[in-house]
Amino acid sequence: FKTISDIKIPVLVVDNDKGEVSKNIIENLSNSNSFQMLQKSSEEEAKEAVFSGKYQLAIVIPKNLSASLQKKVDQNVEGILSKFGLEADTLAVAKETIPQKEVRLYFDPATQVSFKSSVKNGIDKMISKIETQSIYNAFQTELGEEDTEPIFETENFIAFKEILPTKNNEEIIPNSAQHNIPAWTLFAIFFIIVPLSINLVKEKNQGTFVRLRTQPVNYATVLGGKTIVYLIVCLIQFTLMLLVGIFLFPVMGLPGIDVSGKLPMLYMVALFSGLAAIGLGLLLGTIAKTQEQAAPFGSTLVVILAALGGVWVPVFAMPKIMQIISKISPMNWGLEAFYDVFLRNVGFVKILPEILLLLLFFLTTIVIAIIYNQRKNAV
Repeated sequence: FKTISDIKIPVLVVDNDKGEVSKNIIENLSNSNSFQMLQKSSEEEAKEAVFSGKYQLAIVIPKNLSASLQKKVDQNVEGILSKFGLEADTLAVAKETIPQKEVRLYFDPATQVSFKSSVKNGIDKMISKIETQSIYNAFQTELGEEDTEPIFETENFIAFKEILPTKNNEEIIPNSAQHNIPAWTLFAIFFIIVPLSINLVKEKNQGTFVRLRTQPVNYATVLGGKTIVYLIVCLIQFTLMLLVGIFLFPVMGLPGIDVSGKLPMLYMVALFSGLAAIGLGLLLGTIAKTQEQAAPFGSTLVVILAALGGVWVPVFAMPKIMQIISKISPMNWGLEAFYDVFLRNVGFVKILPEILLLLLFFLTTIVIAIIYNQRKNAV
């Protein structure tokens, strides 16, 4: 539920260097508020702990890292100064081949690729900064300048700033709950397909539907009655999920959700998402002949729609062909509408296309169910 920056991940560190560079690495990781550094004396012990799943990450700093880095920097600096005709009197480093040092990273095999990439990029950036600082210090030493008067500015000249959407001149900061609650709410709403389709099949097998046909009631009226009942259930589900996000998540230490001024549009999206799910359930219940057909097919269909709709994997991270296919999933329409309201702070007009798609999907499935039922029962 939380992002990596919200929690401290325990990380094993094996410091074979015991020098200035390893000290800077450990301090920078500790100060990032993302990691809790735990010292280990043996690389094999750290490797075993990570590969067994007890820890997510172990960092092994090689021996003589600080000394080798300083020697390499001094060589490069003296080489540059000699090109300008400046001879270094204070340092005389022999030209020798200095082997490249490796900071080894051990990841739990179950760790997600995105976590690995973010950690490796962060450590690479931090080590580059340490190397740059070492080069500046070596130049300053070679030129005989005082440490109290730095000749180089080591602060980054280019900075990045994220511009967030605003409402009433206040920045809207999205959190993980606003991503998860809509996704899992839609997943729960669409699972109503299973009990609804089973109920229809049971009525047909027990003869309840035959008795209904003796009354002056058409099939559309029967489906309409079931739609109203199950739509109320969908809205109750949605309300409970909102209450969990508003009240329970903060108690558990998770970010809560803010629904101020959004409830009418949120319930509108939930309403039409529920209609789409109910329409699919009614169609499945009309076509299926046994409960054994309806139950597994319904649950499998929900899982497929969720996978295609972006509930588990964001659509933008899918291959191009899957991004195109995801556009036909009603879960994708509902999820995008929820994100528009929760995260993009848009008005009703912006979510109207998704609302119309959900309504069209509901009407299409209902019409197909009615036509199929009429042809099946035609004498």
